[in-house]
Amino acid sequence: MPETFAVTDAVELAVVERSGFVESRHSGSAIVLAPDGAVVNALGPVDEPILPRSTLKPLQALASVTAGAALEGAHLAVATASHSGTDRHVSLVTDILSTAGLSEDALQCPPSWPGDAAARDDMTRELIGPQRVRMNCSGKHAAMLLACTASGWDPASYLDPMHPLQVHTREVIERLTGTKITATATDGCGAPVYGMSLQALARAVHRIGASSERSPFALHRSAGALVRAVRENPWVIQGPGLPDTVVVERLGVFAKHGAEGVMIMIAPDGTTVAMKMLDGSSRASAVTALTLLVRAGALGAADVAAMLADLPLTITGGGRDVGVIRPTV
Repeated sequence: MPETFAVTDAVELAVVERSGFVESRHSGSAIVLAPDGAVVNALGPVDEPILPRSTLKPLQALASVTAGAALEGAHLAVATASHSGTDRHVSLVTDILSTAGLSEDALQCPPSWPGDAAARDDMTRELIGPQRVRMNCSGKHAAMLLACTASGWDPASYLDPMHPLQVHTREVIERLTGTKITATATDGCGAPVYGMSLQALARAVHRIGASSERSPFALHRSAGALVRAVRENPWVIQGPGLPDTVVVERLGVFAKHGAEGVMIMIAPDGTTVAMKMLDGSSRASAVTALTLLVRAGALGAADVAAMLADLPLTITGGGRDVGVIRPTV
């Protein structure tokens, strides 16, 4: 059975302090690539397989675009988002479905409550239950459906790993990572997700970040447009006040978290981080990735320190602040 790296091979990446007592430790692996793609830092077993979860979305979005999903701006950004289900997010997703000539019923991601508290409260007051369009992966699914209708593929079976769209997606992922897929699993949203090393994921993300919209190659033009779409519409990638959005807004860093403690970031100069918390917790992922970018010289320490108050890093006790989540890399 395929599996990720062992606890004994992981390295400590962050701790949780409560009243001066180190209460918990987060271990995992991380890799940093320089603007030219060279490895400048590797912590833990970066060549062992992981499931990238939603950090795979930029690659999946590019596959949908190169399969015919004509998207730009905020509509392109939502294709790579793990959004919080606000009405603005829903509007983008329904726009894409409308372009495909489809309704919300075509989505095969599971019905979900929005992550955004205000949107969830509104739905509760209006006696509206969970909806597929509110699911955080609905943008990715809508883009996949648009690619299917644009290419003349059956939209009813778009999540089948042998569907032409998923075959094309796998080929795009292999092209960007430079490695062959050896393990396929089902993500939380129902789409295929592929096992790969953290180094392969970082390589793909770095290539996306280094792509130019003036490239002679369509895939790289689309990648350049994708990064620009996220940086110009940071609210789309997750939601107002949420870590990915805050990092993009404040630092211009392309940030994308994934379930089970996976995180990717691309600094404005192209320095790239990919990391995996082995325990699956995401609470220290953003601050750890940012710290690695600072250590690599890609971000200013003062700039990062100034925005840390906007991340959920405070530990409380008795209604007051008593500790902090902090990286140890």
